[in-house]
Amino acid sequence: MATVKYDNATRVYPGAEKPSVDKLNIDIADGEFLVLVGPSGCGKSTSLRMLAGLEEVNGGKIWIGDKDVTNLSPKDRDVAMVFQNYALYPHMSVADNMGFALKIAGVNKSEIQKRVEEAAKILDLTQYLERKPKALSGGQRQRVAMGRAIVRNPQVFLMDEPLSNLDAKLRVQTRTQIASLQRRLGVTTVYVTHDQVEAMTMGDRVAVLKDGLLQQCDSPRRMYDHPDNVFVAGFIGSPAMNLFDVPVVDGGVKLGSHVTPVPRDTLNEGGSTITLGVRPEDLTVNEQNDGLPVVVDVVEELGADAYIYGTTDAAHGSAAIIARVDGRRPPEKGQTVYLAPNHDHVHLFSKETGRRLGD
Repeated sequence: MATVKYDNATRVYPGAEKPSVDKLNIDIADGEFLVLVGPSGCGKSTSLRMLAGLEEVNGGKIWIGDKDVTNLSPKDRDVAMVFQNYALYPHMSVADNMGFALKIAGVNKSEIQKRVEEAAKILDLTQYLERKPKALSGGQRQRVAMGRAIVRNPQVFLMDEPLSNLDAKLRVQTRTQIASLQRRLGVTTVYVTHDQVEAMTMGDRVAVLKDGLLQQCDSPRRMYDHPDNVFVAGFIGSPAMNLFDVPVVDGGVKLGSHVTPVPRDTLNEGGSTITLGVRPEDLTVNEQNDGLPVVVDVVEELGADAYIYGTTDAAHGSAAIIARVDGRRPPEKGQTVYLAPNHDHVHLFSKETGRRLGD
């Protein structure tokens, strides 16, 4: 087991004008499950491949434990990678696939068999050891790829979107298995995904990247409750946070006819217009018609809860809005409702910089 440290790690591809990963700094604790998440092209897979030794590091350093691995080859880093496409040998049995790296490393047959059987037991693959990959489902193949990583007893697991080829139901089931397995094994794990729900449900901490830059690295709860900037606020959470540019008035900010009180010091940081964020569950329907008038376009009924998707005339033009309402008494499509934010759960950001204001 080992810690991992990105120390100003930078990757610039030949011919590129700007880095794909720019001065990345993350300290990952021994046994921690860290998830790298962000939109396509943000640098998350490049960051993982730099740690694996599959991408050159053009600036800064990468450490595994107390060892600088920046210039070491992949085989000397003691990491095991699980890929998106499983990368199994079709002509080999499950057992041979899982033990192949050990065979190449010269480990004796009895030790290979022991480790493969132990991993198969953990992953519930014992009955499939003699089968070929083509006789397995997608979820079983992914577990074989996990088993191949486990038998090596690496210091660090690296996982690059391992669930993206699975259907929705199997993805939820498998992500639970991976998170549970990681906690049982206690191996430091760096996991890449573009799915923020996956990130929030699996990681001890989540690192959000955009355009090669680290936006925030925090626990899922902290990131949800205290996003550092507008990008993180809009990216983390499903459905997404509502964001509006609102005018500053005496004592607070005005959203529709509703004034949300804001401390004077915070208002002074932001200028005459600031960005207000409020999550769908923190908007309530106001029966006194005080708040933000919203024309309901779509009602998404989920049983106990419902989400309404609508439009409203905000200070700077029409804006889309999402709110969670009582699933047993949702408003009707075409109806106008008035929404007011929960004052204790609004988020304020600078319109110019996008940075969080106040706490």
